[in-house]
Amino acid sequence: MKYVNADLVLPQRLLQEVQKYMQGGMLYIPKPAGQRKRWGENSGGRTYLAARNQSIREHYASGLSVTELAGQFCLSADSIKKIVYGSKRI
Repeated sequence: MKYVNADLVLPQRLLQEVQKYMQGGMLYIPKPAGQRKRWGENSGGRTYLAARNQSIREHYASGLSVTELAGQFCLSADSIKKIVYGSKRI
C-alpha cells in the first residue's frame, strides 16, 4: 500500500475535520464493501484451488482412495476428506 499525503488529495475543509480526530498519524481508509476483492482473485490462487479440488473430487469418484489422493496431491488425508466429503466450494 502506497503512502499518500492527505494535503495532496483531500479538500482543506475535510482535512481540517479529520485533524480534529487524528493528527500526525497514519490513517487507513478501506475500500467500500462492494469494491473489495475476495482472497485469491488477484493472484489466481482461488481459481487454482477450485480446479485442484474439482480434480480431487473427480479422481475420488473414479475410485482412488483418500490415501492415494493425499500422496498424489501432497496433502494430508484429513485435507482430502474435507475436500471430498465437504460441500464447501471456493
